Amino acid sequence: MFDVLLSHIQNKVDITDHQKKQVQSFFSFKKLRKKQYLLEEGEICKSLSFVSKGLLKSYFPDEKGNEHINMFAFEGWWISDFNSFVNQEKSVLNIDAIEETDILMITLEDYNRIMLDVPVMDRYFRMLYQNSLVTKDYRLIVSNSYTAEEKYLQFAQKNPEMIKRIPHNLIASYLGLAPETVSRIRKKNLLNSP
Repeated sequence: MFDVLLSHIQNKVDITDHQKKQVQSFFSFKKLRKKQYLLEEGEICKSLSFVSKGLLKSYFPDEKGNEHINMFAFEGWWISDFNSFVNQEKSVLNIDAIEETDILMITLEDYNRIMLDVPVMDRYFRMLYQNSLVTKDYRLIVSNSYTAEEKYLQFAQKNPEMIKRIPHNLIASYLGLAPETVSRIRKKNLLNSP
């Protein structure tokens, strides 16, 4: 259950066997069915969640009820409404399972304690946040300067596993494109591939 998390941590920072045992004690396990909510808009986000198996999406609805996908989280990814989690304010995001999903959750109290009790985790989380900021900046650049086809092809190249597992209408929402546009781009590129 903890193998994916511990491997993820170990890929970023050096961690001893004793520290691994300490880390495990801060988390609880939860299994989500396909389409089951982890968090609904208006709730307070009580935990930061790590995906050990499965796939989640984070999104916000517009006034027409359309989903605008903020992110996907596969095995080895963290997910939450971080503003709601840190500030204990009502969430503006929904998070639900695209596939049956296993997650490890840490509460805000334990999140703060783990960084004091296991100092290497402070460095680990700092590295995650730095990477997250870089990714968000890059996504903003792509969103504002790439054509629809460039957006899709760049996403497909960087995320070949996601292309296989995520329904195309959800990829379209994530990229800010109409599903028909994604279908047209896919069809064109399938015809042009060797």
